[in-house]
Amino acid sequence: MRNPYEVLGVGRQASEAEVKSAFRKLAKQYHPDRNANDPKAKERFAEVNNAYEIVGDKDKRGKFDRGEIDAEGKPKFQGFESSGGHPFGQGGGAEGFHFNFGGGGPFGGRAGAPGSDDVLSEILRGFGGGQARGGPRQAPPGRDITGEVLVTLEEVASGATKRVGLPGGRQLEVKIPAWIGDGKTMRLAGQGEPGPMGGKAGDVLLTVRHQPHPRFTVDGADLKVRVAVPLAEAVLGGGIRVPTLTGEVEMNLPAWTSGGRNFRLRGKGLSAAGGRGDLIVGIDIQLPDGDEELAALLRRTQGS
Repeated sequence: MRNPYEVLGVGRQASEAEVKSAFRKLAKQYHPDRNANDPKAKERFAEVNNAYEIVGDKDKRGKFDRGEIDAEGKPKFQGFESSGGHPFGQGGGAEGFHFNFGGGGPFGGRAGAPGSDDVLSEILRGFGGGQARGGPRQAPPGRDITGEVLVTLEEVASGATKRVGLPGGRQLEVKIPAWIGDGKTMRLAGQGEPGPMGGKAGDVLLTVRHQPHPRFTVDGADLKVRVAVPLAEAVLGGGIRVPTLTGEVEMNLPAWTSGGRNFRLRGKGLSAAGGRGDLIVGIDIQLPDGDEELAALLRRTQGS
């Protein structure tokens, strides 16, 4: 936990009014309702509130300045042995330590500084999340969880259900819609971390990543694939089978097609604005193995 004075951006000699003003400004800046898509802002908001619970409380501020408590408000250890010979402070055991596991005040579980409820209520009212002074206020939402999910191009074409592991060992089944683009983010509302003080749970933000394919090459919304064509079909023309993400299709190859020539199959690529990209089919000529008649014909042609 950072020094609460640094978090609020005030010096140790700052007046109570200056501290409250700094807190009000930062709380409005980082309030979750204003930064719904920024998980770091939610963390900053909680940090600012925790800092104000120390510096905004006259008693706690004095203890912090004297080094009696740390930046989280926990008492600091004052030596290894008391005058009575017992370790960990007075009496036996570990009574000199305080462990805070939540409960009490908002945004981190400690009781707030005097007047902090009023300041926060005012801020929450500014975002439509609070009620009149003294009434109940909306608890902050939980943090969002971000991650990535890998899908094959075949799964992109058909849609898929993927099992995603979340922090804490929780498993979540996610339906991936067909033709979702690479880098697109899916928001799963209410599947993130629970909110403190009963606040609304955060979301899960999953970024979809397309896995490289052994045969297709991605070029924007277009796909590229190379197809080997026997020499006879390249010379005479005819129908050839071409792979796509949804199965093979037949393409008519014109006669006298040279190797390296490309053909475009419309709408057989990936999702694009207003439709689908194309499939670019590159032709590779496949020579027959050991065709002596063809070799003899070529030799006669060169010798004529």
